[in-house]
Amino acid sequence: MSEVLDGPLHEVGRLGEAVPGPPWLLGARGLAAAAPENTLAALEAAVELGLDGVSYEARACASGELVLLADANLDRTTDSHGPVATRTLVELASIDAGSWFHRRFSGERIALLEEALESMEPRGSGAGSPAIHVIQLAAPNLAAEVARVLEGRDPRRTLRIASQSRETCLELRDLGLESMLLVARATREVQAFVRDERIPAVGILSGPWRGDAALEVWSSERWALCVDDPEDLLECARRPLTGVGTREGLRALAARALARFAPHDHWGWPISPIELEVQSAPSPAGPAPGRGGEWAGAWQVSARVRNPFGWPVRALVGLCVRRGAFDVEGLPVGLELGPGESAQVPLRLRGGSFSPGGDPLLLLALRWQRGPGRPEERLCFDAPLTRVRYARQSSGTQRLFLLRERPGDPPASVTLASRRGALEVSIEDRGGLADAELLVHLDGVVRRGGQRLRLELPPVPQGNSGGSGGTTARGLAFSVAVAGRAGGEPRLRRWAGGLPDTWEGGAPGRLFLERNS
Repeated sequence: MSEVLDGPLHEVGRLGEAVPGPPWLLGARGLAAAAPENTLAALEAAVELGLDGVSYEARACASGELVLLADANLDRTTDSHGPVATRTLVELASIDAGSWFHRRFSGERIALLEEALESMEPRGSGAGSPAIHVIQLAAPNLAAEVARVLEGRDPRRTLRIASQSRETCLELRDLGLESMLLVARATREVQAFVRDERIPAVGILSGPWRGDAALEVWSSERWALCVDDPEDLLECARRPLTGVGTREGLRALAARALARFAPHDHWGWPISPIELEVQSAPSPAGPAPGRGGEWAGAWQVSARVRNPFGWPVRALVGLCVRRGAFDVEGLPVGLELGPGESAQVPLRLRGGSFSPGGDPLLLLALRWQRGPGRPEERLCFDAPLTRVRYARQSSGTQRLFLLRERPGDPPASVTLASRRGALEVSIEDRGGLADAELLVHLDGVVRRGGQRLRLELPPVPQGNSGGSGGTTARGLAFSVAVAGRAGGEPRLRRWAGGLPDTWEGGAPGRLFLERNS
């Protein structure tokens, strides 16, 4: 009989809420796992969870007002189509920005920047500190409009106005606003710029701060704005960062609590990472009856869980399903773990979904009392059972079949070829999509457009190769999709996760290349 831990993770352990920042924890686009991203519902859910604030993208509509929307187009997160820049605020008012996520959010509207700021204002004489907002400007020439919106607002509010444009950051500074320069990585040149130009904050767009420059003393605040991996969140919590943006709010709260309660523990996240390989070539006949989609499988794995604290704990290991249907054998299981003690938990998992994203979570709920008569304390950790797909590319051309993401989808495929230090990706069968074009994720870089794309391959890191021809040990993060329209609606046919790069997009697969010298 399979058993799954149902209900929100916060019902299992909430000690993380009691640990204050820094680092301040922000819900990226709100709480995008619980509500449609960048809506008032998602922003409010992030703060209700116990996060310190939110980060979100703002862009201008045709009539000049700033609205919250990650994409330049309306297609992905609303029931409408086309560029938001061509619609006035009156036209946007009738657009549904919630039903794509779940029918209970039907009628949720695209939020104005003013509404986002007002929705989390402290209310009443006993109200606490306002939520922190990091407003990411999605286009240039928006600084004056931001200044107009912020004029006269609560001076206690912590706001950072972020942009990848140095010119925009300088304009924001000159308008008296707290600007943040967004960069791909920390370098000494960036460090010198923010120091000389008196830019108050720097934000890394993906992952924690790494490299030599990241270890030095900076004149500015340091933020990491898109960190979801458990180990990366823990690394951020242990470093002197000002704040962290994340799509995994509960995980971030647990990481901050772990860094505070176990400062001398250096063994990493209490749940070891687990990857579940998905069949590399789906059947041309479609998924087998009862599998519930091609992003599925059956796996037998062993999870290592650990007590990171210097006192004994009672542990409960279970599973939380976020998308699809799964059967699990071996969970939940209770354990008694001494200080620093670990245990192996074998389990069998079967099931999946039609589309990547929302991988199931392995939960580790710890409970303890630190003395007679003292109240019970508890904390819950989670880690994804990450479904991934692997591709191995040598000389010649190979075919990759794309997932059938809905019942009745026709076959779709692409081809790969590696030539002269580049990867060539071509559409072979567009699967019935109109206006089809490629979307490719390779080693953190996403390219879009056309029937064929050529991407330069990154150099093999020194000491990270092995096997004949130099196959990289961990492979490159890789995924490919055909984007188009079916029945007038935007559609993606994917080979693996990572496209789009959102919470619901899942993890990219990996590409192993044999490099011939």
